Amino acid sequence: MEALLQYESVEVLFGERAVIHDVNFSLHPSEILGIVGESGSGKSTLLKAALGLLGENGVMTGGKLLYRGQNILALSESAMRKIRGAEIGMIFQNVEASLCPVRAIGDQIYESMAAHGRISRGLAREKALTLFEKLKFKDGERLWKSYPFELSGGMNQRVGIAIAMLMEPSVLLADEPTSALDVAVQRQVVREMLQMRELFGTAIILVTHDIGVVSAMADTILVLKDGRVMEYGEAKSVLQNPQNAYTRRLLSAVPRLRRT
Repeated sequence: MEALLQYESVEVLFGERAVIHDVNFSLHPSEILGIVGESGSGKSTLLKAALGLLGENGVMTGGKLLYRGQNILALSESAMRKIRGAEIGMIFQNVEASLCPVRAIGDQIYESMAAHGRISRGLAREKALTLFEKLKFKDGERLWKSYPFELSGGMNQRVGIAIAMLMEPSVLLADEPTSALDVAVQRQVVREMLQMRELFGTAIILVTHDIGVVSAMADTILVLKDGRVMEYGEAKSVLQNPQNAYTRRLLSAVPRLRRT
């Protein structure tokens, strides 16, 4: 099966400091890849590189980053804008911070969808309410009209996942999507992200320091330390029979969130 997203010997520099060293992995259709490691290991940097969001100080200094066989680094900014959101979606660690506090959720959903193609407000609302219902959100109409400050942090995070999926992207990049949530809401978010894969066939890269969450979701696991790959392979193999000493220490330090 041809890969959707490929990292080939990727190197990233921030200022004069190398933060990603010779990273290689592939993401295939419907696959969930979990990238785990301690804070500062470079996990989020790998996601930002795929969207060209490294900022002024960040630059890829080596390797290739391919989406459907096309080198992302060679694309113009206008071509990248067509890919961001529509082809490659993103869920941030704190969705509430990325939502405008003074605009209703429905307004923000409509604007997000309209940025990638012609769509009426009515059709955007219909699509959103249908997805809310599939995800078993209570009172989707009220959610559509709500402002972010009227919702809990967990509900904002769940709405953020739904917003990211309304464009039905082929790839979803999830940066610590459960880290600020209590265990009950974590389980909801895990179930909803797995449901997204079932509904849309979405491939997901899940960045987390939480081995429990990744063990509940991932097909494949990549372990990162100081910007270097320590281990990469089938999730069951990495979790049950880790080959690297760092992976073994990481696995022994945290509880597991079982698949539900």
